[in-house]
Amino acid sequence: MAHGERSQEPYLRTRTVQYYDVHFDKKSVKVNEDFTLVGKFRLMEDWPDAVSLPETVFLSAYSPGPMITRVESYLNGLPARQSFSKLELGRDYEFKLVMKGRVPGRHHIHPLLSIKGSGPLVGPGQWIEVTGNKSEFVLPVTAMNGQKIDNLEFYGISRAMKWYGVWIALAAFWLVFWLVRPLLLPRWIVLQKGREDLLITPRDLTVGIVLGVVTVAITFGGYFYATKEYPYVVPLQAGTGKVDPLPKPKAEVDVKVIKATYDVPGRSMHITARMTNHSNEPLSVLEFSTANLRFVNLQAPGSDKAVSADYPRDLVARDGLSLSDTKPLAPGETRDIKLEASDAMWEVERLVSFLTDVDSKFGGLLFFVDKAGNRTLTEISGPILPTFTAL
Repeated sequence: MAHGERSQEPYLRTRTVQYYDVHFDKKSVKVNEDFTLVGKFRLMEDWPDAVSLPETVFLSAYSPGPMITRVESYLNGLPARQSFSKLELGRDYEFKLVMKGRVPGRHHIHPLLSIKGSGPLVGPGQWIEVTGNKSEFVLPVTAMNGQKIDNLEFYGISRAMKWYGVWIALAAFWLVFWLVRPLLLPRWIVLQKGREDLLITPRDLTVGIVLGVVTVAITFGGYFYATKEYPYVVPLQAGTGKVDPLPKPKAEVDVKVIKATYDVPGRSMHITARMTNHSNEPLSVLEFSTANLRFVNLQAPGSDKAVSADYPRDLVARDGLSLSDTKPLAPGETRDIKLEASDAMWEVERLVSFLTDVDSKFGGLLFFVDKAGNRTLTEISGPILPTFTAL
């Protein structure tokens, strides 16, 4: 019913780009009304070999066709009008997208990071209701010379159609000119008799030369007219920008995956991890997030506020995240903790096929929280094996 993001291979969704802190400021807008999408993403350190590295990326929003208009976009505060080059693995980036309702309807909107050579990697999608009439949509802009354009959507269309008409007329004339002449059989008979000189007459040469001169004249004339009429132009932005990642957070918790399995009948992922708290405060496991799915430890401090009200509820596990030991990890303490992330979402989102990948690995983000509600995150990944526990 949306984009078919569930059809993407699990290694693309769990081991490339992990989105978090994604917020939509509105769920319903009118035509011409703006709404904002903000969030962050982590480029996973354990990037799969089958996916091109993020050497060239483009930030945008994903919608089922031109249902919305992108007004502004930013990556780490820099305008994201064009592509960025050489983003760093294992680092975090913050994005902001300002969009405007264009076509009425109920549309599934995602943040989107396109990787050159690999394609789109989407974040959590939210349904946005756009109300009003399509005919009321306008996109006013002011050019750099001060010219005010009432609606960019239709600006220049009539001029483009006139040029289409000119070239179609010339092409049609040239085609008809030859179609009214004897075609295949008469020309074949002439060739068989060795009279190729009869195929092209002086009139043909004259018409061809005249048409060539007219074509060149229109081309150069149109060019000089455009440069005079529009002396200030900006070429298409084909270059790439550079952006620094967010400051690297201090690794307050070191997590090493000891064992990971997926219980196929029980639709449950089991992770045994060795965790070491390097901070000065006791820390509790708050959340495990992967492929936009969120498993929250309901017994952790601030768990009631971990998921914002605008986050898609179909991507949040109903029973949360279960831990073998819910006691906070003391400063300097190392402890093995078993995590259990159980929900039908694994099947619904078609993520269990990671068991048939050539490397059978998973990835995700593990969030920790202290008593004051301050969060820290750690990337986790490792091989995973299927199990078939009898129900």
